[in-house]
Amino acid sequence: MSTTRRFFDKRSKFVHYRPRTLILNNLEFDHADIFPDLAAIQRQFHHLLRTVPGRGLIVANGQDPNLAEVLTMGCWTPVERFGTGDWEARAIAPDGSAFEVYHQGSPQGRAEWPQLGLHNVHNALAALAAARHVGVATTTALAALADFQGIKRRLEARGTVNSVTVYDDFAHHPTAIATTLAGLRARVGDQPIVAVLEPRSNTMKLGVFKDSLAPALALADAVVLYQAPDLGWDLGAVATALGPRGQVCHSLDDTLTAIRARTQPGTQVLIMSNGGFGGIHERLLRKLRADADA
Repeated sequence: MSTTRRFFDKRSKFVHYRPRTLILNNLEFDHADIFPDLAAIQRQFHHLLRTVPGRGLIVANGQDPNLAEVLTMGCWTPVERFGTGDWEARAIAPDGSAFEVYHQGSPQGRAEWPQLGLHNVHNALAALAAARHVGVATTTALAALADFQGIKRRLEARGTVNSVTVYDDFAHHPTAIATTLAGLRARVGDQPIVAVLEPRSNTMKLGVFKDSLAPALALADAVVLYQAPDLGWDLGAVATALGPRGQVCHSLDDTLTAIRARTQPGTQVLIMSNGGFGGIHERLLRKLRADADA
């Protein structure tokens, strides 16, 4: 994420953009169809850093060792770190919905917002740092956080029927899956969570993360895995690693049936895919409504 300044070349009428504030949140291996390894991605991020002018600002996650390596490759722009370093949060609510903000050890105020999870706390710290760099007072930015309702497909509640809530989340990397589940678990406590996953990204289809999926899904009470026809490997090993909590389905209809069989009042159904997943969210909500009306 970055804020930009626009430059006009009157001769060519071409518009150039140079980022003034660049936020680096986390960096892991992905896009295995494009990059051979993590080092190749880090080199691209290094090239990106070099486009930020000296009067700009790099806002980086101080807890990410992969980003730390990128910064040591060469950075000629001021850097502020969040999580550890310049911007830190001290939890008030365990789910991340309320926390105290500190800048260089000095208290800045309290954040209260509808979001949850440590990853969103880090997002908030990064946004506060970027806002301060462009002249927005931290107290003003904290007030704005309270009004932020989130964005689509980031633990988006699609509906609740008979106290069963269905969420849509874009998580498709093991780290994102684990982080999303951790945030939801902190919010709902002991209420049952059914995680539904469609491994759909090109990296997932190549099987790069197949050994990381079961550990990433550890906080779910039940896991339904959709084996799409174009998935290049068998999800059975993941289900086996999950034990009785795991189940593989080979069609959307079977997936819906499996979810409903594992759902009771109070269940949180977390559906994760970086695609449309065949509209399974609305199909499930319609089924739940029909069950409630029966």
